[in-house]
Amino acid sequence: MAKILVIDDERSIRNVMKEALELEQHKVTCAEDGFKGLDCLKNEKFDLVFSDIKMEGMDGIEVLEKIKELYPEVSVVMISGHGNIETAVECLKKGAFDYLEKPFDLNRLVVCARNALQHSSLVVETKVLKKQVAKSNKMVGESSAINHLREIIERVAPTDARVLITGENGTGKEVVARQLFELSNRNKGPFVEVNCAAIPPELIESELFGHEKGSFTSALKQHIGKFEQADGGTLFLDEIGDMSLSAQTKVLRALQESEITRVGGDKAIKVNVRVLAATNKDLKKEIENGNFREDLYHRLSVIPIHVPPLRERTEDIPLLVNFFCENICNEQGVPVRTFNDDAIEELKKYKWTGNIRELHNVVERLIILCGTTITVDDVKAYATPTFL
Repeated sequence: MAKILVIDDERSIRNVMKEALELEQHKVTCAEDGFKGLDCLKNEKFDLVFSDIKMEGMDGIEVLEKIKELYPEVSVVMISGHGNIETAVECLKKGAFDYLEKPFDLNRLVVCARNALQHSSLVVETKVLKKQVAKSNKMVGESSAINHLREIIERVAPTDARVLITGENGTGKEVVARQLFELSNRNKGPFVEVNCAAIPPELIESELFGHEKGSFTSALKQHIGKFEQADGGTLFLDEIGDMSLSAQTKVLRALQESEITRVGGDKAIKVNVRVLAATNKDLKKEIENGNFREDLYHRLSVIPIHVPPLRERTEDIPLLVNFFCENICNEQGVPVRTFNDDAIEELKKYKWTGNIRELHNVVERLIILCGTTITVDDVKAYATPTFL
């Protein structure tokens, strides 16, 4: 059941809409003008608003503007008996979800309400997911190494400079890439990630640059590649050290010319993309071994950023443990666990070859297997997977 507000100066229209929407099990409140409608919104949370356009005192366009300013998550559908294409377009430009002309079919009204409510639900869900993603990509720690890393990110992020992020597995290279994106001038655009190690060599070029229909046996339709998908935003090439030499050549050209060509195509397509890359490999050694192009390395590493391993920032372990503990307990729906001081000190002694990712897994394991207070004995018993 949704809560719907109907704003219209005609009582008969209000009553008809109220009756039709209540048959759909919605709770409907009516207001006879824009001022009273906005008062209703101040006092109660609504999921959807229907507003007439032609009303005395405050017309529907003004009501729409106020709602979008004060309650942007609420979907608004405009209704009018004096409609035209220009008015409809103006309403949609100002943020209305839809536009209905009087007299409207009641089935159309019900379907419109259903679609608008689904849209509102998706908007709220997207906001929640964005908050969760932002939280999961938070850089936790107050060590000198992490503070230095933050300073570099804050300085580099607003530019369009390419960044090569290096570090061991599990150190948080993707978190650094996300931070660079979030603090950049491109943060309203797409953030497209490619795990170069997870894509077979024969498919990497198609994945990056797209392909035309019929360009190879399984190319049944045109495919838009990651470079085009990231146009106006940021492309993150994770595990760049695992990319094939042929794909490296095309990436180099894309960086040099700011254009790509789809597999099987001959048309050059301009792209405006900031490229971030990451690797756990020593690319200079890969260059010596003939596995990586030196010219591509220099194109990518305008700003090199190294993410320190956990063993070089053990003073951050208490903060990381508390952060992971709170998040995991919330996700699991269990009371927040407490790690006593001896348990934390024991965790600081480990080598953490898997870095942040390994620490997260250990904290999750301890939360699942231990009691409300996690002790040093729990850590000794369960911190390594050999206990099984």
